[in-house]
Amino acid sequence: MSDSGRFMSRLIIITLVAMILMLLFRSSPDFFRLDYFLETERQEKAEPRVVQARGSLAEDEQSTIELFENTRDSVVFITTRQRATDIWRRDSSSIPRGTGSGFIWDDNGHIITNLHVITGTSSATVRLADGRDYQAGLVGASPAHDIAVLKIGIGYERPSPVPIGASHDLKVGQKVFAIGNPFGLDWTLTTGIVSALDRSLPGIEGRTIDNLIQTDAAINPGNSGGPLLDSAGRLIGINTAIYSPSGVSAGIGFAVPVDTINRVVPQLISRGKYIRPALGITVDGKFNDRLASMLGVTGIVILGVDPDSAAETAGLVGAIISPNGSITPNDIIVAVDDKPIDSVDELLKLLDKRKVGDTIQITVQRDDEKIEVPITLQPGE
Repeated sequence: MSDSGRFMSRLIIITLVAMILMLLFRSSPDFFRLDYFLETERQEKAEPRVVQARGSLAEDEQSTIELFENTRDSVVFITTRQRATDIWRRDSSSIPRGTGSGFIWDDNGHIITNLHVITGTSSATVRLADGRDYQAGLVGASPAHDIAVLKIGIGYERPSPVPIGASHDLKVGQKVFAIGNPFGLDWTLTTGIVSALDRSLPGIEGRTIDNLIQTDAAINPGNSGGPLLDSAGRLIGINTAIYSPSGVSAGIGFAVPVDTINRVVPQLISRGKYIRPALGITVDGKFNDRLASMLGVTGIVILGVDPDSAAETAGLVGAIISPNGSITPNDIIVAVDDKPIDSVDELLKLLDKRKVGDTIQITVQRDDEKIEVPITLQPGE
């Protein structure tokens, strides 16, 4: 067949196909519309799928849910305000400052939170889980522990206090639960484990906060002051700080242990401040290391003994300081209750675990002899 013949044959075939398609389009125009297929698919999927029965929750899920539901009403949302002065208009106003968390301590309306939550504020409002708002008053605070006690007047339907646990027997790896209001997102639960124990961090007024619990439970701004719980729903700490270059949770949070809270809070409620146990001696934390090195000793050099103090009663002897500033040491504290000690910070940390009236055993080096001295702790400043 010639080229012209093949061309005519192809043209006839194409013409016939086109005529057939035109006939089909006229008889069923929707067949060639894209939305015809979409509409057909929508009709096929119009009915929702059948929901499969889940079955019972896992035991650990159920226990976590119960822990949150049992504790939620005992956690509060704290909003603070501060005074702002307009120097041009010569007036002042109250503006929002920040948010934090807290928890019910007892049936008398006492609320526990971090001191840094309310520092620099002019007022604080406590919101309960049922939506009631109360103006709070400051009862007492301890900068050394970053703890503050507020009080609200609850006339009826008082939320239950958070059950108190213990922190001295915590183990790295055990589960913990944090409830608070991160970024103002109220009553948020996060979980994790105890990552480490006995951490120290700089606190308010440059004071070091000791014996902190480290956890990987997500803690963010707004969580401060909220409770850290064990798996039994008992309070084991106050969420107080995070370690994060970006300002958000990086998996390292810190909590003041409940043993400290349970020792400090009763004093804040009854006296408005925390009175540290003391020995009645004069020491110098910044100077002690250099002084001990100069004298070739290890321990805490007692620079002076306060008159009529517990230390004087126990017979401790301070150093002799000559008019030209030279120091001749006498008693050097080398151990407390048989625990070796070589810094003033460590001494204060050990004393802070005790209370006024407790008797401890001080080991002092006097000349070439070590002497055991029992001493009853007195109120400090």
